[in-house]
Amino acid sequence: MSRGVLRVYLGAAPGVGKTVAMLSEAIRRRERGTDVVIGVCESHGRPYTAGLMEGMERVPLRSVSYRDSTIAELDVPAILARRPEVVLIDELAHTNAPGSDHLKRWQDVEDLLVAGIDVISTVNIQHLESLNDVVEAITGVRQQETVPDEVVRSADQIELVDMSPQALRRRLAHGNVYAAEQVDAALANYFREGNLSALRELSLLWLADRVEEGLDRYRADHQITELWPTRERVVVALTGGVEGRTLLRRGAQIASRAGGELLAVYVTPPDGLVDAKLEGLADLRQLTAELGGTFHTVKGEDVATALLEFARGVSARQVVIGASRRRRWQEVLSTGVGQRVVEGSGDIDVHLVTHELTRTVRAPLRFGPALGPRRTAMGWGLAVVGTAALAGILRATPGWHDLPLEVLLFLLLTVLTALVGGLWPALAAAVLGSLAINWFFTEPVNTLTISDPQNLVALLVFVLVAAAVSSVVHVSERRAAAASAAQREAGALAASAESLLGERDQLSALLRQAVEFFAVDGAAVVRRDSVRDPWTLVSGTDGFDVAGIPTASVRASVDDAHTLVLVGRVLSGADRRLVSAFASRSAALLHRDELVQQAREARALAKDNRARTALLAAVSHDLRTPLASIKAASSSLRQPDVTFSDADRADLLETIEESTDRLTVLVANLLDMSRLQSGSVVPRMSAVDVDGAVSVAAAPLLDGDRVRISIDGDLPPAAADAGLLDRVLANVLENALKHSAAEVVVHAAATGSRLQIRVVDRGRGVPEGAKDAIFAPFQRYGDAPRGTGVGLGLAVARGLMEAMGGSIAAEDTPGGGLTIVIELARDAGSAAQSTRRTPEPPRRSTEAPRLSPDRMAP
Repeated sequence: MSRGVLRVYLGAAPGVGKTVAMLSEAIRRRERGTDVVIGVCESHGRPYTAGLMEGMERVPLRSVSYRDSTIAELDVPAILARRPEVVLIDELAHTNAPGSDHLKRWQDVEDLLVAGIDVISTVNIQHLESLNDVVEAITGVRQQETVPDEVVRSADQIELVDMSPQALRRRLAHGNVYAAEQVDAALANYFREGNLSALRELSLLWLADRVEEGLDRYRADHQITELWPTRERVVVALTGGVEGRTLLRRGAQIASRAGGELLAVYVTPPDGLVDAKLEGLADLRQLTAELGGTFHTVKGEDVATALLEFARGVSARQVVIGASRRRRWQEVLSTGVGQRVVEGSGDIDVHLVTHELTRTVRAPLRFGPALGPRRTAMGWGLAVVGTAALAGILRATPGWHDLPLEVLLFLLLTVLTALVGGLWPALAAAVLGSLAINWFFTEPVNTLTISDPQNLVALLVFVLVAAAVSSVVHVSERRAAAASAAQREAGALAASAESLLGERDQLSALLRQAVEFFAVDGAAVVRRDSVRDPWTLVSGTDGFDVAGIPTASVRASVDDAHTLVLVGRVLSGADRRLVSAFASRSAALLHRDELVQQAREARALAKDNRARTALLAAVSHDLRTPLASIKAASSSLRQPDVTFSDADRADLLETIEESTDRLTVLVANLLDMSRLQSGSVVPRMSAVDVDGAVSVAAAPLLDGDRVRISIDGDLPPAAADAGLLDRVLANVLENALKHSAAEVVVHAAATGSRLQIRVVDRGRGVPEGAKDAIFAPFQRYGDAPRGTGVGLGLAVARGLMEAMGGSIAAEDTPGGGLTIVIELARDAGSAAQSTRRTPEPPRRSTEAPRLSPDRMAP
């Protein structure tokens, strides 16, 4: 049995027409004779969508009981039994009701595909798992229902249903997407034009990447190696030098004109040893990111070959390289990288960009000493003294050796010199050895002439072999030294990274590591905006004196304004290279701290904006409604031509009183929340009797007689603010009474060093995932009617509990309902110090009413 075909209609937002496109495709297939059925598809009250569904066969949905409700879900067994050719399944990311065979609808779709049934489905870009965080950052809404990208990516056909933001907003305003009462809120929030534009671009880019993956697979399957002109890509070859900034900007200009992609490439040898300065590479990496490109590091024996292989691997059609800095005689001896790239480019365009360093700086010769001054001096000494000593020993032992052995001994001395002092001392030893052999041991002796041509050839071969061996030994020593330094650097950086993971102040920890690693007296990161400004300390080790910066041993630039300073001993060149690595890491930590601070400020602003939006939305209704009631009742009472009975007059006065109470509640809630957010609530802690506090809190409630109090007899007093605890208990009790027809039980008991007050109701409860949300400001759980509060009561209760050092949380009541658990510290004093308050009899409060409940029935 062959696997079914999955076709997915992808949209940027609800309302773009995915379901209509799916139904239209189903109608076309049905007209061609295909057996098409609807597995699950909702019109959401849209007449046009409902019209398309008329006349199409629908597989009945199965009913799933969950708590006190019945949920209709896709019936996979029924579809398998019906075995249509094509089935329509809307909303691929849907989460099935508890008790279903699968958690997600896309898993049901997989069962149908395995059974050989073709599936047509829909999904929005915000439901893709990899884009969940991105969509939340754009819209401020986190999608709870997601589908793995691999599921959509593996679809046989993906079709984008596109619509401009302006057209979608017009559809929304005309009532073609949501009900009329939801349109204004949707246009002002999720369906803002900026949000829709960002989501549209996100869907286009995601689909473009999927199309490119399919194109790459096709080329690989058909062994197509030549480039196809799809998306323009510009590859910039970097050496790690300062000229890379010029090349990157030029490459970015080329890419922007073509609407393409910028890729920066740095080629390293196969052994992974990096010749460029680490801080230079870090700067180029950062500049690449700022220009909108990506930075890549590849390994290769030959730079030109590795560069071209990378370009062809990413289907790039343009390569940017810098003009050569090699000397003319070097160009005569070997072909440069640029020339080899041009020769091997084929159908790739190569841009050879000149830069300032082309005329002013030449590529350095790499024959300089790399073994340190001490070993170099020892090498020169061995070349001079060793040659003289060997010549003297051979002169003192005539008859024990002949010319071939003498040549080999001097060659051995040359190799030893190369091992000790490097290339130049070894070459000197080779020349001195050849002169000594010629003078002392080649006939005629004591002259620089050679009578036997074979001796001349032997002497020339000796010089060539000595030079070759010396250069090989020298290069080997350089590479070994570089590898050792790289290993040391890698070990230091790895140890640094590992130790920084658990540090709260990572920059200070990094500076302490620098002091230990380099054995210096102190380290710091300092800031100066200009040369005329004084240094300011950003972070430093203990005792670091900013005034001592001018005499610092080492300074490494962190960024344009910050500098890493090490005070103490003078460091070697190898250590200075590692200092640059510490500077780069300091820059990353500073940048991270800056991003963290910006994120913290952004979250605070977003929180304030959400609070402001929710406040305005709540106040706009909850303020107008009681005011309108007061206005209507008072106007009625003031009409001279209307005579009211005593009962009617009492009802109108009661309406005025209740509306006034609601206004008082609203203002009190807002003031309390403002005090909590500003941190101005200062509790006055004392010993409070829990039994009395619960009785006092329940007394003013209208349904206070439904509160049953169960307190342990030996319960010690609690450490709390009596007034704040009264408000907390009143809020929680009123909330429980609002949503429970049965009595509410308050039980208090001691648990170790804490006192626990449990308010138990038998209402409909709250799902597990929403328990914490009911304590958030301006949140009301469930489909609550407007006018029942702005959603601050439990938020204020939690804030007051935290101010008193306690906690409040929600749990399920065994058998159904919700239990609010309040925990307080036990008072350390005696029970005699407790504040016992005599409960008042239940009455209708004439004071400010309690806070309105927040938890609404689902």
